[in-house]
Amino acid sequence: MKQLLFIFFIAISLYSQTIKDITNIVGIRENQLLGYGLLVGLPGSGDKSKFTMQSLQNLLRNSYIKLPTSSIKSKNIAAVMVTASLPPFARQGDKLKLKVSSIGDAKSIEGGQLLLTQLKGVDGKVYALAQGTVTANDKIKTTGYIYDGAIIENEVNYNLSNEHGVTLSLIQQSAQTAALVEDKINKAFKQPLAIASDTRTIKVRKPDGISMIQFISKVQNIQLTSNIKRKIIINIRKGIIVAGANIMINPVTISRDNFTIRIKQVGEKSKSKMGGKSIGDGAEIYSVDGKKDIVELDNTLLDSKQQPTISDLMRALKLMKIDIKDIIDTIKMLDKLNAIDATVEVVN
Repeated sequence: MKQLLFIFFIAISLYSQTIKDITNIVGIRENQLLGYGLLVGLPGSGDKSKFTMQSLQNLLRNSYIKLPTSSIKSKNIAAVMVTASLPPFARQGDKLKLKVSSIGDAKSIEGGQLLLTQLKGVDGKVYALAQGTVTANDKIKTTGYIYDGAIIENEVNYNLSNEHGVTLSLIQQSAQTAALVEDKINKAFKQPLAIASDTRTIKVRKPDGISMIQFISKVQNIQLTSNIKRKIIINIRKGIIVAGANIMINPVTISRDNFTIRIKQVGEKSKSKMGGKSIGDGAEIYSVDGKKDIVELDNTLLDSKQQPTISDLMRALKLMKIDIKDIIDTIKMLDKLNAIDATVEVVN
């Protein structure tokens, strides 16, 4: 059954953003952690690589059990690399999600128990300890995750309260945007606090009588209009779409085998009739044969007075049970038609 998705909105002449949408704060970032570990308890799907046997031998030796590697023939173990991201301002006791990947000839790491593993940063220091049961990926059984599988033991020393200002870095360099950010901040605080040092960097001094956190919050929420596009990342192999917030869709019509998308301005009446009903203001999904409305979007997905976003569209198409491949192709079409203010990056 072919379905039609109608989305109506009031036209917005300027693409509104906040400073937070187009900048990062220098120094406030994630840090990557890495560790080498052993999985045990695999149902014969582990590996028999030499380094795996050597690792097990070393582990047993620490427990005062001495065995030659030639006598270890178990396939219930696997050597893995463990990775995680340490968020900014993470504190002792916080938990991290782990990604676990086999480095031997294991067939599957599903259900394996990761033994206590140190996770280190590029400086060689241990920042977290990992342990837990692996949930393998559906398609690639030699990689998987452990949710809340690591506990932070050491923190990255960075104290905002001692700072007298922040440095903003534009996501994309632009002299025009750098000058705009500088001007907007100075006007918002009614004093010359910001200065663009180059086409990507804006240094901002904190005024007296306000905490650093309050200052950052006010700076990041300053409204502006820029030509910097957000990014949509599509992983075709895994069928994953990652989209930034508030990526607007401009007026467009796309007709496909099983659905049609029409995005119009409010007040633009449709001449077509379906089941004897004209399509006017509002937002609804209809079937081609004129049967009863499938979904009324006004109360479930979209505020028809606002310009629709990629997130709105994806939720609507998922509710219509449209296949993920069709959703991906639709977003790629919107990009080719210049109907979205975003850069689409396709990862195979």
